[in-house]
Amino acid sequence: MGINFNELKHKAQDALTKNSDKIEQGLDKASGMAKSRFGKQSSKIDNATEKAKKFLHRNAGGDDTGQAGGQPPPPRPQP
Repeated sequence: MGINFNELKHKAQDALTKNSDKIEQGLDKASGMAKSRFGKQSSKIDNATEKAKKFLHRNAGGDDTGQAGGQPPPPRPQP
């Protein structure tokens, strides 16, 4: 009895798609907290936050412009 990683991947993508707005709000909140504590590093924090948002939208089926909800990428062929 093995783990079906493909099924786990699809469940994770589904969760990202359904909750991308909440996840983005959490990223913004964490970014604000980090900047309040480590103000000298605010440009690095902003850069990391933007990269995280791009990753979120890419994996939630959106595009890199911050718009979630686009068509998910086609499934990769099984080897």
